[in-house]
Amino acid sequence: MSIRHLSKDYAVGPQITPADVARLKAQGFATLVCNRPDGESGDQPAFAEIAAEARKQGMEALHLPVMPGKIMPADRDAFAALYVAAPKPVFAFCRTGMRAETLWTDTQGDADR
Repeated sequence: MSIRHLSKDYAVGPQITPADVARLKAQGFATLVCNRPDGESGDQPAFAEIAAEARKQGMEALHLPVMPGKIMPADRDAFAALYVAAPKPVFAFCRTGMRAETLWTDTQGDADR
């Protein structure tokens, strides 16, 4: 699994499976954020499956689906509020990690990068 740290409290990566959740917990992550709509591709696990495993591991799992290449101002606002409230550190994912990274870079000031 590829993990890219964008700050001390935020990292991104590609699609995960329920089997990846325990490894992410072991690496210290407290919150998972999925930026993919359910059913975006046939090989993608449902968010509910990942969320169920996160709960078993004592982690928060949040779903903020955004369309690739179509991140709207409301998506940025929702992400900013979600990030402030989320237990840290956060691991966010989508198909490749790009939407998760874009949401971060579009909403964070230079001080935390």
